[in-house]
Amino acid sequence: MTRVLVSGATGTIGRPLVNALADAGADVRTVTRELTDPVRLAAALDGVDAMFLLWPFASAEGAREVLELVGARRVVYLSSAAARPHEVEIERLIAGTAREWTVLRPHAFAANTLRWADQVRTGVVRQPYGDTVLSPVHERDVAAVAVRALLDGGHHGAVHTLTGPRPLTRREQARVIGAAIGRPVRWEEEPVEEARSRLLGLGWPEPAVDGMLRGLAEPGPATGTVEEVTGAPARTFETWASEHAADFLGTMRAARIHEYGDASVISLDEVPVPRPGPDEVLIRVAATSFNPSEVGLRMGLLRDVLGVTLPHTLGWDVAGTVVTGAGEFAPGDRVIGLVDGAAAEYAVAKASMLARAPERIPLADAAAVPVAGLTAWQAMFEHARIRRGSRVLINGAGGGVGLFAVQLAKHAGAYVVATAGPRSAAAVRARGADEIVDYTTTPLPGGNDVLINLVAGVPASVAELAEEFVSITQPIEHPRAVRFVARNDPGQLAELVALIDKGVVDVEADARPLESLADLHRAAERGALRGKVVLTVEH
Repeated sequence: MTRVLVSGATGTIGRPLVNALADAGADVRTVTRELTDPVRLAAALDGVDAMFLLWPFASAEGAREVLELVGARRVVYLSSAAARPHEVEIERLIAGTAREWTVLRPHAFAANTLRWADQVRTGVVRQPYGDTVLSPVHERDVAAVAVRALLDGGHHGAVHTLTGPRPLTRREQARVIGAAIGRPVRWEEEPVEEARSRLLGLGWPEPAVDGMLRGLAEPGPATGTVEEVTGAPARTFETWASEHAADFLGTMRAARIHEYGDASVISLDEVPVPRPGPDEVLIRVAATSFNPSEVGLRMGLLRDVLGVTLPHTLGWDVAGTVVTGAGEFAPGDRVIGLVDGAAAEYAVAKASMLARAPERIPLADAAAVPVAGLTAWQAMFEHARIRRGSRVLINGAGGGVGLFAVQLAKHAGAYVVATAGPRSAAAVRARGADEIVDYTTTPLPGGNDVLINLVAGVPASVAELAEEFVSITQPIEHPRAVRFVARNDPGQLAELVALIDKGVVDVEADARPLESLADLHRAAERGALRGKVVLTVEH
C-alpha cells in the first residue's frame, strides 16, 4: 500500500484529493502547519512513499529546507499556469531533489468564481474582463490527476497543464451559475481602474492586484490533459456550478420550531441553504404539505419516537426540482419524496429515497402524495392485503390518506364503503366509493372484510364491524388488528406515480402559501381542515 503525505489537506484541492486517495486504497497522512516545522514534518514523512506539495506562501523562502527533508521521494507539486517566479523556483528545487516528480499547472479554478457569491445573490456580477475566455477546471479533476501521478508510474518529469473541457467567457460563467441556482444572473462590466481601486481599498498589496488583473485579461486554453491522465472526461463548469449551488444561494426561508408548544412556536427563519452530502441531492422545493401528525410533533408528543432535536425544520413531503444531482437524478429533474425539513425553500435528501414526480399533475400538487399516498398503499396492500371482491370500510375517507385509500382499494377490485361528512362526500364519491356513510348521522356499518381506520376516536363496538382491522391512529382491540406508521419506500412511491400518470389515481390538493403553516395547525386542532393541503414555496 502506497503511503502518501498531503499538504494543504483542508484546502480546495486537498479535501477531494484525500478522499480520492483513500478510495484508491492509499494510506493517507496530512500536514498543514507542520509543513515548515522541521521536527513535525520529519515525523509526518516517516515511512511515506510520495508527497503532494501545496506551497502556501507567495515566495519560495523556506522551500529548500522543506524539500531537503522530503528527500528522494516521489513529489507531485501543485504549481499554476501563471508560473510565477516563486513557483518556478520551487519546481527547480523539486527537480533537483525528488526521486520522481510531477508538476501540475492548473489554469483558472472553477472555484475562483465563489468570490462572486455575494454579487450572485443580488443577481448582478460586477467584475472586469467579462469577455476573457477561460476553461475553468474542477477541483476534483485536479485531485484526480494528482492521484494518478502519486500512485502510478509514467509521470516522472511531466508538467501537466490542467483545464476544463471547454472555454467560457467570464460573462458566460455568471450565466451558468444563474442557471444552476435557478435565478437570473447578469454580468455588468466593471472598469479596470475601478476594480483596481476596489481591490486596493480592501487592503490587497499593489503588486498582487496588478498581477491578478493581468491574469484576468489573459485568455486560457482548453486542454485534454485531464482525460489523457485519468481516462475520464474533464467535468464541465455546469457540473461544478450545480455541485456548488448551495455556496451561491447562501440562505433560505425555513418553517422551524425552537421549542414545543402551540402554533405560535412556528417561525419562518432565515437559515443557511443545506449542503448535500455524498449520494444526496439538493432540491429546490416547489411545495410541501401539511400532515395532521405534525401537530403532535410541534407539541412535543413525538420527540422520543422521531428523535427530534431543536430547532427543527417542519415538513415531511417534498415536491421540487433537483439543483445538485446524485444517483439517477440530474439537475432539472422533478422529484418527490418523504424527507425531514421539507417546509423550506431548499431541502436535501438521499437520491435513493426519492421518486420522479408525476407528469400529469402540477409539481406543487405532487407534494400531497408521499406521506398520504404511502400510508394508504401500505394500509391496503401490506396490512389489509385487499383482494378483488373484498368489502372494505374506510373510516375517514375524506382526508388526505382516505382519498388515496378509496382509489387504491377500487383499483384492487374491492367494494368500498366510505365514511365522509357532508363537506367531503362529493370528493369521496368522485374517487369511486361504492357506498358513502355520513358519519355525522349514521353509525358505522358492519359486515365488512376489512376496516381501514384513519381517524381518532372510533367507538368501542368497532371490533364487531369487520373480520380484520388496520389503523393508523389508535390501536383497535382485536386479535386480527394492526396499527402501523408508514415508512418511506421509494419503490412504492414510484408505483403510485405510475398510477397517477395513467389516470388511475387522482390527486386533489388545496394550495396555501408556506407562510400560512401556523394557521393550518390551528385549523387542524379545531377540526376545521378538510382534504389535503399543500404549502407552496415562493423563491
